[in-house]
Amino acid sequence: MEKDIKVDDSVQPATSIIVGETTKTLNDGALDEAAKYLANHEEFGPMTKEQERKIVKKIDSWMIPLLVFCATLSAVDKVEIGTASLYGFQKDNGMVGQQYSWLGSILPLGTLIGLIPASWLVQRVPAGKLLATGSLLWSLCTMCYAPCRTWSGFMGLRFLLGFLEAISVPCLTVLIASFYKKDEQPPRNGIIFAYFSSIFNGFFAWVIGYIPASAPLFKWQYLYLLTGSINVLYSLFLWFILPDSPMNAFFLTPEQRYHATQRLAGNRTGIANRVWKWDQVLEALLDTKVWLIVLFNTVINIPNGGLQAFGSIILNNLGYSALVSSLLTMPFGVLATGGAWAFSYLAAKWHGRRALTAALALLLPVFGTALVYGLPRTNVAGQMVGLYFMYFYWPPYVVAISLVQANTAGMTKKAVTYSLTTIGYAAGNLIGPQTFRSNEAPKYTTSVIAMLVSYCACMLILLVYWFLGSWDNKRRDRKYGKPEAVHEGTAEGFVDITDKKQHDFRYTT
Repeated sequence: MEKDIKVDDSVQPATSIIVGETTKTLNDGALDEAAKYLANHEEFGPMTKEQERKIVKKIDSWMIPLLVFCATLSAVDKVEIGTASLYGFQKDNGMVGQQYSWLGSILPLGTLIGLIPASWLVQRVPAGKLLATGSLLWSLCTMCYAPCRTWSGFMGLRFLLGFLEAISVPCLTVLIASFYKKDEQPPRNGIIFAYFSSIFNGFFAWVIGYIPASAPLFKWQYLYLLTGSINVLYSLFLWFILPDSPMNAFFLTPEQRYHATQRLAGNRTGIANRVWKWDQVLEALLDTKVWLIVLFNTVINIPNGGLQAFGSIILNNLGYSALVSSLLTMPFGVLATGGAWAFSYLAAKWHGRRALTAALALLLPVFGTALVYGLPRTNVAGQMVGLYFMYFYWPPYVVAISLVQANTAGMTKKAVTYSLTTIGYAAGNLIGPQTFRSNEAPKYTTSVIAMLVSYCACMLILLVYWFLGSWDNKRRDRKYGKPEAVHEGTAEGFVDITDKKQHDFRYTT
């Protein structure tokens, strides 16, 4: 059985690989590892719908908990500086002026620089092992906060933490795309990239709050020792348990591994290829849709960077004690997580409207920000409602991640694109804390203006993305005709070719 793989003229047609054959007409560098796996693997025949449901259920039962806890604990390491401030972190370390704000900004600066090696590593090193190693290193860095007592020392640790966590989002994104179909990815993103960190962070802070004042260490030191220790143990667990793809998932049977790999061919984005291709790097750098998501990630994370560092402080300024403030941060995570899952589910079901779903979700944080700024500080209930609504900025960010996963093919291009979008995330988080000026407390007028402008700009960016993706799909339909389905039993869908060079590729909008 032969079939030409429809790609751009710059890529020569090639005979598809039949499952079970070891002879390949494409060179190894052009083949995804999934194609090699299927070509040299016993064929189990077509997969039934019932078999697929069982496979997806088993993948969910293992991968979602493993990735949720990894993503959550890494986020706790980043955001707990706000909780530490409730327990005297700034006062105990003699911080003045904008020094605390700079501690919020230096971490994403480390991420920006860390993404240079991360973009290469995520393409060359198995994602599961890379994520577990990075998690162990940044957890050890977190524990080093406890003995540090100088602003310059904390600046160094925050920079190093950001540098090491640069691989977190790219690895998580690769793993989700390596296990799930395009329409399955948004709801999983909504869970894995959820805002559980506020729930965990609030709980840890509440526990720390009961440590007596007579204890030999400051309460914030115990906070860092507790979270760092938990993450070290979990990182070691991940090293032995977390698979890199369905091809080496220990919890699947050989037949399930075969079907779990084969069913992803329709994504046309591949699973793994370790050959670095400079033409794909160039395509990523010249792709307008990639830069729109980079810009979106930058702008949407300006509010994120500020709220991570100052959310707990805003609550404290409403008159709550440190212990109560730490508990009141937990609903941040509940609402952001629930919103992320709900809008991700809607994005998966509302075909061709994923970007529009994210744009509509941005109306909620606009409402919350206006409420917090417009109501008097004496209206504590109204302030709390507004503050909670402000955290609905998270669902649009999670939905946008699924656009990158669904619309990027070619492993080198994926590695570069995921790193570029994480650069946007880091840049926004770098800017965000600087919009909170200490001399503007408790209104923080500059930050409010920055948030409202950011949300409106993000709506516009998403609308442009939707228009460009829809226009490109119509252009491809006119030029090449309607896309053909992937033929099961061939390497089609698992050739390391970018989305722009595949005639049958259509963008998710």
